[in-house]
Amino acid sequence: MRILQFLNSLLLKEFVAAFFLSMKYFFAPKATIYYPFEKGHVSPRFRGEHALRRYANGEERCIACKLCEAICPAQAITIEAGPSKEGVRRTTRYDIDMTKCIYCGFCQEACPVDAIVEGPNFEYATETREELFYDKAKLLDNGDRWEREIAQNLSLDAPYR
Repeated sequence: MRILQFLNSLLLKEFVAAFFLSMKYFFAPKATIYYPFEKGHVSPRFRGEHALRRYANGEERCIACKLCEAICPAQAITIEAGPSKEGVRRTTRYDIDMTKCIYCGFCQEACPVDAIVEGPNFEYATETREELFYDKAKLLDNGDRWEREIAQNLSLDAPYR
């Protein structure tokens, strides 16, 4: 009989302790965020949507060295080079197949002039697969749109590169 009373009192103590623990977290601030309206912190090293950058004078950074194409393990990058109006070698075609891309960041690391980068944008869902084939114009547009954030992230990450 005493053993039964002891077990009942032990179970009651455990129940009360568990109840108070549950109430502690029930009234605590929520750990989740209200996503579409609140955004979480994104690291400067985040690898999102690809972008081609330009210099401050508007000239494209890409020098058509094709290192990003060579190092891409998924073979998602296709580059064709030719002379520009000034006689300098530039890309005539720069395509990235985002359906193949594995977001490894090798293209960004291989680029000697920081032309191709993976930007801060992670919200780029599409309705068709064709929209995930990025050409040079789309990549340059991404670079123009996200240049301020990209430059800030590269400067924050510079001590670790």
